[in-house]
Amino acid sequence: MNAITTATITTQDTAEVLFNVPVLGDYHMHTGYDWMEDIEPAGWVVLPSWGCDGWDVGQWPYVMLALLRTNDAEGELFVMAPYTEGDVHTTYYRSQSAQWAAITAYAFWQWKNGQAEGPEDLPETLEELPAKYCTPCTVTGH
Repeated sequence: MNAITTATITTQDTAEVLFNVPVLGDYHMHTGYDWMEDIEPAGWVVLPSWGCDGWDVGQWPYVMLALLRTNDAEGELFVMAPYTEGDVHTTYYRSQSAQWAAITAYAFWQWKNGQAEGPEDLPETLEELPAKYCTPCTVTGH
């Protein structure tokens, strides 16, 4: 089963139409660990943690978040593909800050709904989330 295909997609932050870009599609034949192994040779990485202290982004192998950084003729592209028990949806961003905002929203939802372990002082809304929880993990060893 090929986890990676190509498609026409619109960037989430700039509404640019991108043709024949790599996307991750649904993957129901094997486990999340198999999915992770299948996508890594193409440059995708599964993000284990997010925020200053590295809280879980999902519950491996059922919920994972894959990222890709690539380029086209216009510049850098930042890609995100959540995996939930084989259901996968790929989104593209022109800016890293837009991708980080999307990762933060995804992680916040996971934390708020008890799907992943998050900060103890998690606020009620995403808008109230402290900036230290909105960036990649800075703890070594993650």
